Amino acid sequence: MTSPQQTPDSHGHSHSHGPAAPVSKHLRKVIAAVLIPFATAVLVGLVVLWPGGAPAHERTGVGFDRQTEQGQVVKIEQIDCKDVNAAQVPPTGDTTTPEGREAQRAQTGDCEKATVEVTTGKDKGRRFVEIVQPDAPRQFHVKQGVVVAFAPDAPRDLQYSVTDVDRSTPMALLAGIFALAVVVVGRLRGLMALIALVISFAVLTLFILPAILQGSNPLIVAVVGSSAIMLLALYLCHGLTARTSVAVLGTLISLLLIGLLGSLFIGWASLTGNTDDNTGLIHGLYPEIDMSGLLLAGVIIGSLGVLDDVTVTQTSAVWELRQANPDMGPRALYRAGIRIGRDHIASVVNTLVLAYAGAALPLLLLFSIAESSVATVANSELVAQEIVRTLVGSIGLVASVPVTTVLAALVVSADRPGTGEGATPETATGAPSGTSSGAPSGAPPKAPTGRPFGGLRTRGGGGRRRKA
Repeated sequence: MTSPQQTPDSHGHSHSHGPAAPVSKHLRKVIAAVLIPFATAVLVGLVVLWPGGAPAHERTGVGFDRQTEQGQVVKIEQIDCKDVNAAQVPPTGDTTTPEGREAQRAQTGDCEKATVEVTTGKDKGRRFVEIVQPDAPRQFHVKQGVVVAFAPDAPRDLQYSVTDVDRSTPMALLAGIFALAVVVVGRLRGLMALIALVISFAVLTLFILPAILQGSNPLIVAVVGSSAIMLLALYLCHGLTARTSVAVLGTLISLLLIGLLGSLFIGWASLTGNTDDNTGLIHGLYPEIDMSGLLLAGVIIGSLGVLDDVTVTQTSAVWELRQANPDMGPRALYRAGIRIGRDHIASVVNTLVLAYAGAALPLLLLFSIAESSVATVANSELVAQEIVRTLVGSIGLVASVPVTTVLAALVVSADRPGTGEGATPETATGAPSGTSSGAPSGAPPKAPTGRPFGGLRTRGGGGRRRKA
């Protein structure tokens, strides 16, 4: 019968993905000597660079820099497009061009006259008319929520216009389903992951973005903000253990490598980071922002999430291998862990490349329509910056596997506070050694066949057989 001090079930439940990390006094001192100064530096960086909010500016009314309110479509009427001059055929009458053909179709079709009511702001209840052409990509229906832009300097009848549809309800529902799925499957760890996600967005919106807008160096801001996210998310989700600390160190080293490579190749390739209307608007509003530095900051922040996954997985794999066979030394642990890491590298790199390719799919489609060569496409800054972003992030991911595996193998092998060669991680961390039924104190635990775990070989083979 198991004694009250043994509680193997509760121990296994509280550490569902493996035993607690080694916590020998010497090892705690070594890890603390590295992580405490790093955490202190991150905290100082947050205090020094804390922006206190985004700087104010006069709205330009361009793009996202507009005053918007909520609205609702209350009425829709079908009218002839000619009656509202929805489009004009070119004066030459040439309908062979795409613009001419589009204008001709607009004149011969039926348009929609949508009456929209403003539902928020000082003009709540005010109505205006929006004409929708038959080939417009966005069609309206009654009671549909929309986003309307307000132009105070325009004539009264033209002050409001529809800029987008209101997607808050489906987005909120999808977010709720996601949160529910994470908590149901992940339970407490899933809940901690959601809290870490909220903290990550808080650091991004309250520190990183306003600090960059205030004129701070984007690279320094990204490093400090990413480090804060990494420390909070990893320790919150995986506990204040040596295993988590090794994952933090592996992630930090990989982030530094990504920062160095990104800085080198962004400068070498003369990437300005100013490639579309949005970045042009940012540069126009805040000309003091270093746009190439902003690009580098995006590379670092974008790589952080995948890096966390790789380093935590590799560290956990090495710890589990050590628990399964306590006789494995650092070299054997590294070889076994790196075999697991190779599979992870293949899937993660492919995921990262496809993610960037999917985001740039409309752009790639335009190049395909223009029948541009691969070299021409890759040389354009808009595509080149995505290539640099992908390759630099992938190099950091690949490097994180051997780096983290080496650190984990060295740390878990160096922790031997127990007595005897067969001390297991449980006895090394101070857990009660008498968890086996009838096992004497100090004796190595027995396998189901009666053979001590300490007698397991690191390679295959059952050893010599004794003659009958």
